Amino acid sequence: MTDLGTFPGGSDSTATAVNNRGQVVGSSSTARGNSHAFLFDHGVMTDLGTLPGGNFSGGAGINERGQAVGLASNLRGYVHAALFENGVVTDLGTLPGGSDSGALGINNRGQVVGYSSIAGGYAHAFLYEHGVMTDLGTLQGSNGNSHAQAINNRGQVIGISSTASGDVHGFLFENGVMTDLGTIPGRNDSNAFGINNRGQVVGESDPGTNPYLPHAFLFEHGLMTDLGTLPGDNFSEAVGITESGQIAGNSTSHAILWTREK
Repeated sequence: MTDLGTFPGGSDSTATAVNNRGQVVGSSSTARGNSHAFLFDHGVMTDLGTLPGGNFSGGAGINERGQAVGLASNLRGYVHAALFENGVVTDLGTLPGGSDSGALGINNRGQVVGYSSIAGGYAHAFLYEHGVMTDLGTLQGSNGNSHAQAINNRGQVIGISSTASGDVHGFLFENGVMTDLGTIPGRNDSNAFGINNRGQVVGESDPGTNPYLPHAFLFEHGLMTDLGTLPGDNFSEAVGITESGQIAGNSTSHAILWTREK
């Protein structure tokens, strides 16, 4: 475990994503107490800056080309989804009627996903490509909320959305269609956190009531499988999956790795 440190004079930092080249993105406080997105590469933490006039930014995702995404404040004080590349911070804007947005994932084709506010006070998942931000909608219709959290190199998008029943479910979006991933049997809510290029999705499913005791899941071939917990634990979540199907996550108090038996 290597301490990535902080910006000079900063007190804390958080890493959020890493690519296969070992480049890490995240956020660090600065000497002035603001939070800025960083890129950590070959032992050096670089400040990715903010939008013109802004004082805040955060890194959330990075692809194999070193393109990073996240969010950044602008001169008017709004926070917008941002692309960090070659020393330039690009404002990705918002969906029509929205004021704020955030980017959470980017694939190797440069497609970006995240969330944006819209008219009426809702937030919708978006896909940004070729300079255009597209509203992915929700499982509930226009009067609902959704967030896109990751995208693979096939353009499959996963995230979370409100449903017509009032619950919150993970979704898979591909070919213009948003599919409800459902829940582990007997549970009401779910959330999708990670997807690999084979289309396998991981996340957590919970009762939707207190106490909050989710179980990690693997979704593949249209089926959601409960991954359980470590012995003696009462909750778990899966946050990422490799191309070989190894799954990383947490179980109550320990980080864990699920590996399929051969």
